[in-house]
Amino acid sequence: MEKLEILSDAAKYDVACTSSGSERKNDGTGIGNAVKAGICHSFSSDGRCISLLKILFTNECIYDCKYCINRRSNDVPRASFTPDELCRLTIEFYRRNYIEGLFLSSGILYNPTFTMGLIYQTVYKLRNEYRFQGYIHVKAIPGADPELIQMVGFLVDRMSINLELPTAEGLSRLAPNKHRKTILAPMRLIQNGIVSNREELALYRNAPEFVPAGQSTQMIIGATPENDYQILTVAEKLYQKFDLKRVFYSAFVRVNEDRELPALPGGPPLLREHRLYQADWLLRFYGFEAKELLSEDRPDFNILLDPKADWALRHLEEFPVEINRAPYEKLLRVPGIGVKSARRIVQARRSSQLEFQHLKKIGVVLRRAVYFITCNGRMMYSVKIEEDFITRQLLDCKERLPFDADGATYRQLSLFDDRRFVMGQDQLIRQVIS
Repeated sequence: MEKLEILSDAAKYDVACTSSGSERKNDGTGIGNAVKAGICHSFSSDGRCISLLKILFTNECIYDCKYCINRRSNDVPRASFTPDELCRLTIEFYRRNYIEGLFLSSGILYNPTFTMGLIYQTVYKLRNEYRFQGYIHVKAIPGADPELIQMVGFLVDRMSINLELPTAEGLSRLAPNKHRKTILAPMRLIQNGIVSNREELALYRNAPEFVPAGQSTQMIIGATPENDYQILTVAEKLYQKFDLKRVFYSAFVRVNEDRELPALPGGPPLLREHRLYQADWLLRFYGFEAKELLSEDRPDFNILLDPKADWALRHLEEFPVEINRAPYEKLLRVPGIGVKSARRIVQARRSSQLEFQHLKKIGVVLRRAVYFITCNGRMMYSVKIEEDFITRQLLDCKERLPFDADGATYRQLSLFDDRRFVMGQDQLIRQVIS
C-alpha cells in the first residue's frame, strides 16, 4: 500500500486522458476486454469509478531532468514494484470495478534496457499468466533495446514515448541526459511496426496485433520559451511523419526549485494548454494547418477567443457561408459547427432546404455561428460583418473553460484521498450531481 501511494502520486504528471482506441473482445479464457471509446480519464478518489490505474513501475531514476519530481537529485520517498505486485494490483482493482485498464510508465532503474525488461515481464505476466485482456497503455523507454520495445508492442494496446519538450534546445538545457534522436528512434520503430503489422493482418487474419491503438506522445508546455506557433508546428510534423494518434500537452508545474525553470506567478499555464488542445483538434479533424492558425508575426494564441473563432475573425472575407450549398470542408471552418453537425447538415440538405430552426436541432451552436452563416441567402439577424462587432458578441458568450477558477485542476486525485468524509453534506450532493 505504501508503494501504491508513492508510485500512483509520482505518475500524476504523465497525461493519459484519452479513449482507448482499441477493440479487444474477451475470448472466454481471461478477464476484461477493451472497447474503442471505453477509457476516458485517470483517477477518481471520491467513490466514483476509476478508469485507469495510472502508475509508475518505479520512481527511481538515473536522470536528473530539472523539471521532474522524480529526478535523481531530489530527496523524495522512493519505491519500486515487482512484476507480480503490479499484476496483482491490476487484477484486483479490475475485479472491484475501480479501473478499466492500466497505464504504466516508469523512471529509469539502472539503464533503459533493464527498465524496459521489467515492464515487459509485467505486461507478459499480466497477459499470459493472469489472463488480463483489458486495455494496457505503456510508456516506452527511449534508449532501450529495440527488440524489447517490439516485444512489448505485441502485448499492449497503445504505446507512447514522451517528447518531453518541444525543441532539442530546450531538451538539452533542462534534460541534459536525454537526446532528441534517442526519443525519435523508438517512435519510428513503433510506426514501422504498426505499418508492417497492418500488411501482415491483411494477409493473415489471426496474426498478433502490434500496438493496435497506435502511439502518442507528450510535450511539457511553458517550461521553455517556445511560442505557440513553434509548438503547434512540432505537433503537426509529428502527426505527418510518425502517424501519431495523439499529442498531449501538459502545462508546466513547478515542482522543483531550479534557476533554469521559469517562475509561475499566475500558476500553471492551463489556458495556454487548453488553446493548444483546441488547435490540435483543428489540425486533426477540421483540415487546418499550423500556418493558417499562427505565424511568425503572430506566434501566440488569443487568450480571449478559441483558435477557430480567432481564425474566422481574421478571415471575414470567407464569410458568410451558405449552409445549403457550402462544401463540407467549408462548413467545418464555421465557428459553432463541429464535425458531427457538419456531417448532419450535408446529409439533411439532400432532402430539404435547411433553415435556422433546423440547424439548432442538428446541433449547431447558433449563438456563435449566426455571424458567419446564411440560410437560403439570408442571415438570421441583421448583423455587421465587422471584426470588432463580432468579437464583442463572441466575448459576451463567455466561453466555458475546462478548469476551475483557482486553476488547480492539474492536480490528479489520489486513491488515498478521503474527501467524501470531510466535506459537508451539501458539498457532497453537489459533487455527486456534477
